[in-house]
Amino acid sequence: MHPSSAVAAVLVGLAVSQLATLVTTVYLHRALSHRAVALAPGLTAVLRTLTWVSTGIKPRQWVAVHRKHHAHTDVPGDPHSPKIEGFLAVQLGNVGLYRKVANDPEQVQRYARDLPADGWDRALFDRALVGLGLGIALLVAVLGPAYGLLAAAVHTVSYLLLNAAVNAVGHTWGKQPFANGARNSLLLALVTAGEGLHNNHHAAPTSARMAMARGQIDAGWLFIRAARALGWATVRSRQAERVDEPVAA
Repeated sequence: MHPSSAVAAVLVGLAVSQLATLVTTVYLHRALSHRAVALAPGLTAVLRTLTWVSTGIKPRQWVAVHRKHHAHTDVPGDPHSPKIEGFLAVQLGNVGLYRKVANDPEQVQRYARDLPADGWDRALFDRALVGLGLGIALLVAVLGPAYGLLAAAVHTVSYLLLNAAVNAVGHTWGKQPFANGARNSLLLALVTAGEGLHNNHHAAPTSARMAMARGQIDAGWLFIRAARALGWATVRSRQAERVDEPVAA
C-alpha cells in the first residue's frame, strides 16, 4: 500500500463523511425531523439517494429517534442522553442506542407517522445493504479495492463518531447561552455542518439556522441559503428568514 495513496484514501473517506454529515443535517434533521425547510423535489431526490448510499439510514427511523430525543431530552425515554447512559456509552455506542428505537415499529409509527414508506422505499431505500454496497462499490471503482475499502472504513468510523458526538459532547461540554441542557461547541459545529451548535438548536428546534451569534459557523444553513437563492428550498422558520447574512461573515 503506497503511503501517498493511503493518505489520499483517508482524505476521500473524510470528505465522504463530511458530505454525509451535511446531508444528514439538511435533509434528515432540518427538513424532515423539524420541517424547518421545504426542499424542491429534485434536491430531495438527490439528498435521499446520497443518504442511502453513504449511510443506509431509513429516514423515518432517524426522524423517529430524533423526535423522541426532543420529547424526552435528558430524562428517561431519551434514546441517547449522556446524562442517563453515560458519556462513553453514547459516544462509543450510539449505534446500538439508536437501533433500540429505530428497530421498534411502534415507536417509529408514533414519532414519524407523517413519513410512511412509499414505493421508492419498498423498491430501493429500505434496502440499506444495497445502498451501502453501491456506495462502497463506487469508492472501489474510483480508488481500487484496497484504497476504496480504506476510504469506506474511514468514512464509516468518522461519520458514526461525529454523529455520536453531537449527542455526547452536545449534552456534556460547551457553552449554554440559552436555558436548556444542550451545549454549543464551535469546534464540533465546524466538523458537523453546524450540528455542534446544539444549545441553539434546542432553544429553537424549528429554525433552519443553528448559528445565532457572530463566530458561529453553520455549514448546513449556508447550504440551505444557497439552495433558497437557486429556488430549490423554502425556509419555513421565521427566525431563519429574518437573517439575510451568515453571522460568521
